[in-house]
Parts: sequence; structure tokens; C-alpha cells
Amino acid sequence: MGTIALEGLEFFAYHGFYDEEQKIGNKYSVDIVVTVDFSEAARQDRLSATVNYEELYRITTRVMQRPARLLEHIAHSIITEIRQVYPTVADVEVSVSKFNPPVGGVCHRARITLRG
Repeated sequence: MGTIALEGLEFFAYHGFYDEEQKIGNKYSVDIVVTVDFSEAARQDRLSATVNYEELYRITTRVMQRPARLLEHIAHSIITEIRQVYPTVADVEVSVSKFNPPVGGVCHRARITLRG
């Protein structure tokens, strides 16, 4: 088993609990870690035997384009779509961060992490 990770994917998107957040948008960051057996890919040097991180990026981009209220929902959607494309992965962990969240004070980012 091994892991494939994409770190610091950045998007401008229209998510948020408050209606105003969904109108003005914000900057988000996504980190993905997929645990998978890629021993065959390593042995045979074949992309088809592993998880293609370009596809992980495309999945994440599609999800980030759909407005959502909660970061948890975004992470869940990314995990679900990754598992649809790659049903044999052992584990998927997704962290979603919102920059400058509306907390009433200084906060660089709010982040959630979900495994599934």
C-alpha cells in the first residue's frame, strides 16, 4: 500500500453557510490523500494500474464548482466521486480549508478533514 497526495489545490468558489458567502465567493484549499495498492504500477510503470492524480484534480474541480453550505459536504462529495472512479482504493482523506472565514475575528483558515 502507498499514498498518492495532492496538496494545496486552490479554488475560488461560492460556498458558505451564509447566503452572502455564496454570492461573493471566497478562496478555498483542498488536500487529498488516497491510500491504494500501487505495487503493480510501480513494478510495470503503468498509469492504468494506479490512481491518476490528474483525474483527482478534475474530480475536485467539478465538486468545487457546485455551491455548498458546508465544508463537510464538499469533502464528502469529493470522496464519493473518487470512490466512484476508483472503487478499489483503500482510503480517501480530504481536507477542505476556507480562507478568512467569517468568525468575527482574525482567522487565516478554517479546515475540516474527512476520511471515507
